[in-house]
Amino acid sequence: MSSEYKKNSLSLPDAVAMGTGVMIGAGILALTGQIAELAGSWFPLAFVAGAVVTAFSAYSYIKMSNAWPSAGGIGMILKKAYGPTTVAAGAALLMALSMVINESLVARTFATYLMRGLGMEPDGWMVPTLGVGLIVFAYLVNASGNRSVGLLSQVMAILKIGGIALFGIAALWAGGISFEATGETETGAGGFVASLALAILAFKGFTTITNSGGEITDPHRNVGRAIILSIAICVVVYLLVAVAVGSSLPLDRIVAAKDYALAEAAEPALGQTGFYLTVALALVATASGVIASIFAVSRMLAMLTDMKMIPHSHFGMPGTIRDHTLVYTVVIAGALTVFFDLSRIASLGAFFYLVMDILIHWGVWRHLREEIGAKGWILLVAIGLDAIVLGAFTVGKWQSDATIVLIALFGMAAVFVFEHVFLRLHPPAGDTHDTPHEKTRETE
Repeated sequence: MSSEYKKNSLSLPDAVAMGTGVMIGAGILALTGQIAELAGSWFPLAFVAGAVVTAFSAYSYIKMSNAWPSAGGIGMILKKAYGPTTVAAGAALLMALSMVINESLVARTFATYLMRGLGMEPDGWMVPTLGVGLIVFAYLVNASGNRSVGLLSQVMAILKIGGIALFGIAALWAGGISFEATGETETGAGGFVASLALAILAFKGFTTITNSGGEITDPHRNVGRAIILSIAICVVVYLLVAVAVGSSLPLDRIVAAKDYALAEAAEPALGQTGFYLTVALALVATASGVIASIFAVSRMLAMLTDMKMIPHSHFGMPGTIRDHTLVYTVVIAGALTVFFDLSRIASLGAFFYLVMDILIHWGVWRHLREEIGAKGWILLVAIGLDAIVLGAFTVGKWQSDATIVLIALFGMAAVFVFEHVFLRLHPPAGDTHDTPHEKTRETE
């Protein structure tokens, strides 16, 4: 399987493009309205606060990736921290599932914006059908190899970052920087803190870079650089566009159009031409986001398979393990796209990601901080911030949609029970915490 991972096949710009591709595809397009629904008129600041929490979280990933860049980054971190245990395998699978959930979130967002651009209401069977179509297209791009992904990610990243930033500037200019997003739907401090769960979800795409660490050029330096650059670029774009949306629409209209808030804000600010250009940008952003996410999660699943932490079956398919995990990723993402709406998809992804993130920081703090030279207080702050946000989000969702909280709890319990049974029946050989395809500091 080592031949499936090509050393130095992704440059620093490729890595930044993939990270921003996943983040911007989900963050500003799919989540702006949902964050506004929870945070009220303070929703632009929710993106800034989410970036602060993400910066603390990214510290663990950067320190670990600098020490041991790996083609299955999250799996590597968890196995280094906990060994080949149920906790490591379960948390890694939660991460993989949260990434697949992100793909379905972005795919449905693509469908929603496309239907708005065609003058159709984004509901009914067309939304999941178009979303699944995008996922299949992303599969074909990924199946063609790393360079196709890298080059396409760079081109799309340049188009969407420049275009969406231009939308924000133009909308602010047209609206006179007069913030209109105030109203009676204010939710208070609790709602603002709960909204950070979705804001963090808007930045979680940086883990795409971690999961491709073994394929990035000069990974001991460039993985961390790519993560920092991706988060910095996205927070500027998110804040600019959130303020632009708030300058074009009152809060109640942003919430009502939460699945396509940018398109809704474009028409009053920029006219019909601006509306269509915004839809076009949304289609580019979401398409590149799905492509980049599928690229990363299929490799993570292949790594977990190679580490004997999840089961694998060929189901009669030809090709390599990576080819099979690519198919599994697409099938699961397609199923989620069909059966869940945008709000529930985002909520499920936030629950899975935050629990996994807390386990990452705890494992690094308990077992690895001295070895990698990490500052303990930063790790503890990251855990505390995640816990506060997760608690507020759980309370808020329990009040508004208890079903998704129960689905999330059942899903997480099922993952850990499944991994416990699998590892009992198929214990990994040996006690080493090392993983395949790693480059350790000692071998550099």
